[in-house]
Amino acid sequence: MSATRAEDLARAFDDDFARPIAVRGAGSEDLLAIRVAGDPYAVVRGELAGLFADRPVTALPGAAPGLLGISGFRGALVPVYDLRAVLGAGGGAAAGSAAVRWMVTAAAGPVALAFERFEAFVRVPRDAIAAHAGAAADHAPRAVHAAGELRPILDIPSIVAAIRGRLRRPP
Repeated sequence: MSATRAEDLARAFDDDFARPIAVRGAGSEDLLAIRVAGDPYAVVRGELAGLFADRPVTALPGAAPGLLGISGFRGALVPVYDLRAVLGAGGGAAAGSAAVRWMVTAAAGPVALAFERFEAFVRVPRDAIAAHAGAAADHAPRAVHAAGELRPILDIPSIVAAIRGRLRRPP
């Protein structure tokens, strides 16, 4: 995907927040369809502060497992975690690799989550979302058929809480 396309998608994401909520539809949920370790997932747009592509990540010496480093988002330095490592979905990527091209910042706190592929913005009826008991159920208790596949819906506040919990635990 070209930088221009990435910029267009990020701008569309930001512009949608400027529209009144009533225009979005009360009976629907806006999701981002993404890939983590090659597997399809979705994230609730309302749980995010932003979507970014191709942000440089500066590695930190002795970083916690899953922490790729830090990156700048809207004037703030934010820790960047690899979603693969957080979900236990395979080895983490090296900072700056193509596998961490996409990032979302969490509305729940100053955390960015990196993943390999953003696929689409999707609006689904709320009644299309169901309980999910799959492998990622700890951080994805719901799922939806969207963008042609069953996608567990990642609970971003739960992921941020888990990251914070790891940081508070003594070694």
